Amino acid sequence: MFTSQLNPLQRQKALTSLASEEFDILIIGGGVNGVGAALDAVSRGLKVALVEAHDYAAGTSSRSSKLIHGGLRYLEQYDFKLVREALHERELMVSTQCPHLVKPVSFLYPLTEKVKERTYVGAGLALYDALRGFKRALPSHKHLTGKTIANISPSLRQDIITGAIRYFDAQVDDARHTMMIARTAARHGAVMATGVRVDDLTRSGKKVTGVVAIDTATNKKFTISAKATIMCAGVWSDELHEKFGLTPGYSVAMSKGVHIVVPGDAIRSKDGIILKTAVSVLFLIPWGDKWIVGTTDTPYEGDRSKPLATQEDVQYILDQANRVLDPKLKAEDIIGVFAGLRPLVANKTGSATTKLSREHTVDRPAPGFVSMAGGKYTTYRVMAKDAVDLAVLDLRRLVNDSVTEKLPLIGADGYFALKQQVAKIAEENAISEATVTHLLDRYGSLIEEILELIAEDASLSERIIPELPYLKAEILHAVTHEGALSVEDVLLRRTRISFEAFDGGADAAKEVAKIIGEALGWGAKERSASVSAFLAVMEKEEEALVELVNS
Repeated sequence: MFTSQLNPLQRQKALTSLASEEFDILIIGGGVNGVGAALDAVSRGLKVALVEAHDYAAGTSSRSSKLIHGGLRYLEQYDFKLVREALHERELMVSTQCPHLVKPVSFLYPLTEKVKERTYVGAGLALYDALRGFKRALPSHKHLTGKTIANISPSLRQDIITGAIRYFDAQVDDARHTMMIARTAARHGAVMATGVRVDDLTRSGKKVTGVVAIDTATNKKFTISAKATIMCAGVWSDELHEKFGLTPGYSVAMSKGVHIVVPGDAIRSKDGIILKTAVSVLFLIPWGDKWIVGTTDTPYEGDRSKPLATQEDVQYILDQANRVLDPKLKAEDIIGVFAGLRPLVANKTGSATTKLSREHTVDRPAPGFVSMAGGKYTTYRVMAKDAVDLAVLDLRRLVNDSVTEKLPLIGADGYFALKQQVAKIAEENAISEATVTHLLDRYGSLIEEILELIAEDASLSERIIPELPYLKAEILHAVTHEGALSVEDVLLRRTRISFEAFDGGADAAKEVAKIIGEALGWGAKERSASVSAFLAVMEKEEEALVELVNS
């Protein structure tokens, strides 16, 4: 009855519905919390709409550390509830909800002292394992000797590392995961539209009855009616509360997290590495044939839409990683840099962001209006459930309980069976087994959508960039099935070419514009404008790196 496809035709139908119908729940914001709330609400049988001013996962949800984890460092803050909750969500994602997207990853916690440190860290990791309960999708931690570490991770300095403890968490392409949640919500009937900015709220007395919205493509203004509105605006929460004339029970502090990307041969290790720093932790995370290294955790008060890495941010990451690496990472090794903002619930003015709560807050500053902030990417489903639980009070009728704990994302169904058929799929479609594995780990059982495009045009089986696994079919699919409307959407979020390619995707931008331009009905002028807009974004992203290399 419903389709999960997000594309220009679907968007136009959504705009018509938004302007003419009344919804039970309207969601503002297309990050992971917003799409999570849309899925939670629509799967309860409610009539749901979601609007996003830019693109799905355009903010924090595409700029995280790409980890699904319990937050090992929160044990030191005695935040056992948050860790237990996050570990439960991690187990669900790896095993049933989205095993095609969320994968186990092993980490080494290097030790520099033989007895006290091993005892202390070992006790913490034992507690970390215990908090996840009895259903365990990932192995337990294991103590390793210095000799073993030399074989597993030759890049760790043998002169100071006496051993390590290996433990497991999971990783995800955050933007892809957010997209699949959005498509799952659409599959169950949610009306979804990007490029729709909320300008104001509509009210009947004190009750919020919907919003005044603007289609950013045409600047057309229209009203969306809803019995309850949920705002999932992340770091934009304070700004929008003020704009709407609302006084929430919390405020949001922004913390900037910067990551660098380096080639696979820059760090010789079979496992990821986690390091404790003076203010936080640093992760060295395997990412295909590359490494993501980060993150920083510093207060931020700049432009919410354009958080940029500074020379100091990048130097800090290099300095911290190089405490234990031999050979050391150099600025010249860095392929890409990205920065994101964490929305932290502030308890009092002036708190350091490393001390602020990672737990979420759900608030109802006006009848018919709920807002949410804080939390961790890993616990998005719990935050979404809590927000919808509060919002449905305004519906004044019995509403079904949340079912998302038992609801797999699209692509999960049949994934494990397809993993057993890689060779067969490769042979039948004249593509390599490595390509099939790449597609399964991005689309799961929705791989058929990509294969259908290739069957219609064999040239789409070619890579868009020779050294990266993304196919031209995936570039077209981003528009026909995943709601991409620009070169930036495709290279920054539908793929991760912007930080995986040595040139940030600059050389491929024109080809991408050509492929998606045909599906979007673009002429030469629109293609050129979209390429220029993407290049402008990448130029700003890499300023810190250029500054560091030239210093």
